[in-house]
Amino acid sequence: MEGIKVLVAEDEKNLGKVLKRELEIRGYNIELLENGEDALNSAKKGSFDVILLDILMPKKNGIDVLREIKEAGISPEVIIMTGHATVQTALDAMKLGAYDYITKPFKFEKIDTLIRNAAEKKKLIAENLYLKRRIKDDDKRPLIITKSPRIEDLLKLASKVAPTVSPVMVYGESGTGKELIARFIHFNSPRCDHPFIPINCAALQENILENELFGHERGAFTGADKQKPGLFEIANKGTLFLDEIGELSPAIQAKLLRVIETGSFFRVGGTKEIYVDVRIVSATNKDLKMEAEEKRFRKDLLYRIGIISLTLPPLKERKEDIPLLAGHFIKSCNPAGVKVLSPEALALMVEYHWPGNVRELLHIIQRAVLLSPNAVIEPTDLPLEIQQLKGKMAEGVKENPKTLADAERQHIMSILKEADGQRGKAAQILGIDPKTLYRKIIAYNIKI
Repeated sequence: MEGIKVLVAEDEKNLGKVLKRELEIRGYNIELLENGEDALNSAKKGSFDVILLDILMPKKNGIDVLREIKEAGISPEVIIMTGHATVQTALDAMKLGAYDYITKPFKFEKIDTLIRNAAEKKKLIAENLYLKRRIKDDDKRPLIITKSPRIEDLLKLASKVAPTVSPVMVYGESGTGKELIARFIHFNSPRCDHPFIPINCAALQENILENELFGHERGAFTGADKQKPGLFEIANKGTLFLDEIGELSPAIQAKLLRVIETGSFFRVGGTKEIYVDVRIVSATNKDLKMEAEEKRFRKDLLYRIGIISLTLPPLKERKEDIPLLAGHFIKSCNPAGVKVLSPEALALMVEYHWPGNVRELLHIIQRAVLLSPNAVIEPTDLPLEIQQLKGKMAEGVKENPKTLADAERQHIMSILKEADGQRGKAAQILGIDPKTLYRKIIAYNIKI
């Protein structure tokens, strides 16, 4: 098989020469050695796909060579060659990680098939490792598209807490990207090679949610015909993301608290205590402190899961990200780059208040890309509630500013409106000191 490199370690010279000749006829690249020590050194230096390894060799036997190859993390698949008297030894070699063994004398067709299969296994392993690295690297850099200082500060904090074992609470309105932040934390933590398991606590009834989280034993209830592991077991060594945790019932809250405190739980209908190592990242759009004060959420659970809290601002408070996000979503919806957003449409989208946040923006872009008859997405391709802003924006523009002062006054008024009259927030957007903004408000006689 052309291109496949094979190391043959065989101390019987005649057998070695015949084996080399027959395999080269079949297209393999062969290196022939006659003792175990040379074979090990060559395996460490070379990039072989398969190693044919005789057990009984001078200087170092095949079992020792195999053991050292595996301990060194060398990637070739190893096929053991053995006589009838050492078959048990060959079986022991399988336990050490050998791909397979073949007894002497053997047919060259059989050894050919073994090499092909071993080389294919090595190729698949290499491809899987590559894909895992790609996925892992991509997940470590999730698509958090922003130039908002608030989001950038939040990501810095998330990067600091990611390597720890502490639970994390992510606050934010629906659609702001809380799961994205949870994934960022997981894939930048030592748990990144283990599962990230999300579940929406608001989407399931109490009994179903309990079953999903903790699993059940066979016969625990009608229809439980087999044992089922829960998400805590599946997420072992990894991260469990509990979205909308504020919707948990008191009973589930109590069970969750026990898992956090003891690291253990019982399956539904089970008596065996199951121990897990799971990091919990939670998210909610509720004020859990208020929920706790009003006895709808356990204070002791809140203290446990809220050791570190992150708050995602709504999209209306990070309008500088709207053009970036819109552009990204358009590209993802039409990879060929056929559609673009007109400046007028973008201006309306920036002015819109986005009650559904980033999720709503995505859905509107998807709709516009699908329904727009032209290459340019115009205001008429947007939902009516966004189109209607055109008239309001026109009403707000009385006339073109005649002086620099007029332009500055209009700009400050616009930013104050965007900031809901909050001078501190407006000053931050404008990039000036709040005292400076206050003086300009007085000077321009701006009413808030």
